[in-house]
Amino acid sequence: MKTFDANYRLLDEMYQDEYYPDFLVDKIKDEFLKIIGLLERGETDIEVVQENLDEAVRVINDLQEEFDENDSEIETVARECIAATAAYILEWFNIPIDTEEAIRERDW
Repeated sequence: MKTFDANYRLLDEMYQDEYYPDFLVDKIKDEFLKIIGLLERGETDIEVVQENLDEAVRVINDLQEEFDENDSEIETVARECIAATAAYILEWFNIPIDTEEAIRERDW
């Protein structure tokens, strides 16, 4: 089984920007770590992977209010960073899901 790229910093751009509270970026990261764990265990069924991505994105959707409460929001930089992270993970594990499809449940 393939392990994830130890040199890749998940959501690095968001962590580098003070606009995004680290504890909230950590919550997004946790969702990606669940996906990575699934893929590291060898899951390759596209439907199963997409279902897990959908769930992760719904959890991220639910964080919007917390971002607002902390004078932040999931806006352009965050959206692009989240999408790029999803794309990198999928590419690393050779999962043929388009990025837009992978994050199709987003409402940000």
